Amino acid sequence: MSLGMIFCYQTAAGVSHIETEDTTAIKINISKKDKFQTIAHFGASDAWSCQFVGLWPEQKRRAIASLLFSKDFDEEGNPKGIGLSIWRFNIGAGSAEQGDQSGIKDEWRRAESFLNPDGSYNWEKQAGQVWFAQVAQEFGVEYLLAFPNSPPVKMTRNGRAYAENGRSNLSAQNFDDYANYLGEVIHGLQEKGLKVDYISPVNEPQWDWSDGGQEGSPFWNSEIAGIVRELDRTLSAKTLNTKIDIAEAGKINYLYEAADKPGRGQQVAFFFDPESDNYIGNLSHVGKVISAHSYFTTSPDSAAAQMRDTLNSKIQSIDGLEYWMSEYCILGGNAGEIDGNGRDLGMESALYMAKVIHSDLTIANATAWHWWLAVSPYDYKDGLVYIDKNKENGAFYESKMLWTLGNYSRFIRPGYERVGVNLEGMEVESADLLVSAYQSTDDKKLVYVIINSASVPVNAQISNEGKEVANFKSYITSEEHNLSPVELGKGGNDIIIPARSVLTIVSGE
Repeated sequence: MSLGMIFCYQTAAGVSHIETEDTTAIKINISKKDKFQTIAHFGASDAWSCQFVGLWPEQKRRAIASLLFSKDFDEEGNPKGIGLSIWRFNIGAGSAEQGDQSGIKDEWRRAESFLNPDGSYNWEKQAGQVWFAQVAQEFGVEYLLAFPNSPPVKMTRNGRAYAENGRSNLSAQNFDDYANYLGEVIHGLQEKGLKVDYISPVNEPQWDWSDGGQEGSPFWNSEIAGIVRELDRTLSAKTLNTKIDIAEAGKINYLYEAADKPGRGQQVAFFFDPESDNYIGNLSHVGKVISAHSYFTTSPDSAAAQMRDTLNSKIQSIDGLEYWMSEYCILGGNAGEIDGNGRDLGMESALYMAKVIHSDLTIANATAWHWWLAVSPYDYKDGLVYIDKNKENGAFYESKMLWTLGNYSRFIRPGYERVGVNLEGMEVESADLLVSAYQSTDDKKLVYVIINSASVPVNAQISNEGKEVANFKSYITSEEHNLSPVELGKGGNDIIIPARSVLTIVSGE
């Protein structure tokens, strides 16, 4: 790896200029003939704080929304936001109306329900979340996904929004009622001008959800199939075009093996193998997509890569099937590499996030990547924007994880295709330097995303099919920069990749 001393100064235009001592450069060459997945979207969830933040003073909540959704630049060329392309709307189960009787101690993890106890609907509920979804649409966010963590309390076995004794909290006789309820919610949101592109009826069905920490319910694969069949019929009857997303598995290995959850694992085969009794891949509203969460599968690097490679092989065994990584934040169990506890606005968590995004996109071939909490009030590594835990007003704080996700989401738009990358000049493969590349649908733009986790900068030369890359712009996230425009090196294709940074290079703009 080529290393050198780094120097940085500010130009009159406000664009940082970075130089380093001359050393032999690593060559980064794009191979467009090597084509991989087409990117669907990058996103995050409104759970649970947007129910409150969406009712904060207008100027403040709009500033937060701009950070998440804007695709504009300021006068100095800085992105105003990270340009998410999908927004995830949590359909509440009604624990908020139950208050302390809900059994969920943290009121920020309770959620309202549109469904009243008498069976009528109140479309004024979840007003803060509706506001965020509407503003996302105003900013041009391309897609909206709605997801419940639990069926509404009116339908659950125990009258609460979390389960007991490790069994699902919805009896089979209520599957059709649940499907009709989800259809009504989709229609109700559409009446508010919100087109729901995807509905995800279950969330992490492998976990017991019996501790009252939040709304949630486990489900067997056979139960999920039954719910999806009823939901498919309901969507058709209501002439809704919403696609059904399954199965939000709690870990990626549950998609390809039973692991420790027989009857809740092997979900690719269960749902998309035509020979399966639970086959639902032929239903008109079921997308040719299966989703899972990257929790507990990101460390160490060798194990993370092996699981993603196995997952990709399983996905490829079903013709036309895609994989979405639909939820992640930094939890525990990371082989001592990083701890989820403790809010971190800096680059340590951001670089770890970047590594996970890279492996999910380049090894698992995920076509979508979604973070968990868009807005977090917690002392935890789970947020993009952090806030004071105040229901009516407070300060908000940008994190480096926000801007690092923006290195991908802002510039890799829906429909972009991942292409091959060849690195030359590295004597040994390094986990500190990770590169991926994407081309636009019209083949006019090319996007490089380069992660340098090392404590020293790297000299590199970039090329496209061996040819010089013309007219490129660069944006960097580091301790000093928030997705800021930057000039790298002395011009031409010779660049410097700063230490502990995530760098996006866009050519053809």
